[in-house]
Amino acid sequence: MTSDIIHDEPSNVVPLVRDETQLEYILDFLLGIAFLIIGVIAAKRMAWSRTQGSVETNVVTAFYSLILITSFFRAMWFLIPNTLLQPSYVPHAVMAFDPKYPSWVGGFLSEEILTAGSLCLFSIFILILVYWADILKKYFYPGSRRSRPMTNFLYIVGFLFVIELLNAILFLFRFYSSEGMILLNSILLSTVSIICVIEITIFSHKFRTVLQTLGAINQVSTESQVKRIAWITVTGNLFFFTRAFIELIFACLMILYWHKHGTVQRAFSHPLWDTYMCLKHWSEVIILSLMIYILQSRFSTSNGGEVRAGEDGYQEVPTEEEEDDEPKVSENIVV
Repeated sequence: MTSDIIHDEPSNVVPLVRDETQLEYILDFLLGIAFLIIGVIAAKRMAWSRTQGSVETNVVTAFYSLILITSFFRAMWFLIPNTLLQPSYVPHAVMAFDPKYPSWVGGFLSEEILTAGSLCLFSIFILILVYWADILKKYFYPGSRRSRPMTNFLYIVGFLFVIELLNAILFLFRFYSSEGMILLNSILLSTVSIICVIEITIFSHKFRTVLQTLGAINQVSTESQVKRIAWITVTGNLFFFTRAFIELIFACLMILYWHKHGTVQRAFSHPLWDTYMCLKHWSEVIILSLMIYILQSRFSTSNGGEVRAGEDGYQEVPTEEEEDDEPKVSENIVV
């Protein structure tokens, strides 16, 4: 069988063979099935949420939709055999429209599917953060003009999409090879991860302050909301810290190897690449599973005075009309 060829330099021709190992086949299959199961659960929960028809459940439907789309892209990426798209399982530097390496098309499509899944995954927490920011602005800056949270969400995600689109265009116009496209993705995702860690930490601290104040004003327990926010804070920070660390290590290895050898052609061995893939994507499985659990769990006790959390992920503090003996503050809390 004739192998594909890529060129590092005009005088350096490197043959590519189909090198996916049995372990990598198994790992990809297990990850694909895991994401597929998460997608099925998210689809069922989204269908239930859509039948409720309230503003609160519309927001939760958006969360489930993002989880579903993320799982779809990830399941597709893992369940489609890598050998159908590109011969090499580990990254290799190729240029677009290289006649000696026609499989660059499959490699490009593979990278775009992977990128789409990452954008959808990060969008879940971006959506949480923009709603938290909107609610906090209402309480810390009352009377100030607030833009729609969904509009802010679309602006942020649109900005990330434009960056990824430019990255793809620069690759197609041969400004850099596939290694440059992968490197830019790693730098972007590590930067977004660090920002998310900072924002989640700041917003969750402020949110707990707001909830404690609301609980004192309304003389009700807000423990269930605080627990939900604590879950989101801990799991979100662990995920994004891990993701930032992994992507930064990946980017640094690529830069150092490129600086030393002028290419990342042999920067990653199969064991190193397999470790990177396992840490990166099994952490995604865990965070998506926890998000589904958090959205549908209740965190309430049998105490009749506690604010109860519905399955739609919202909790409500009593309104002024419910208690007329003193001023009350009401809000549906997105957690």
